[in-house]
Amino acid sequence: MKKYLVLFHDEWAKEPATMDAWQSWFASVGDRLVDSGNPLGDGLEVTTSGATAIAPGSGSATGYSILSAGSLDEARGLLDGCPFNSTVRVYEAVAM
Repeated sequence: MKKYLVLFHDEWAKEPATMDAWQSWFASVGDRLVDSGNPLGDGLEVTTSGATAIAPGSGSATGYSILSAGSLDEARGLLDGCPFNSTVRVYEAVAM
């Protein structure tokens, strides 16, 4: 199995119903959920010439999870039922 990094690009709603929906999705993925992740806060884009602040809601990643799947398509399928609102990006974590 390979690992896949899932980056969410949503506004996080902290209402109980939304939190319950996330818990239900985590449970549906089962042992394929390597790390349920966390919401992300302020960040920095670091380059060789310096660093620039990245504020939540500016198109930045707002959360992450790590999944285990046999392929990118399978990882995508694990997102069925996931309560994200807009955009999710999935990347294979390539073993080195």
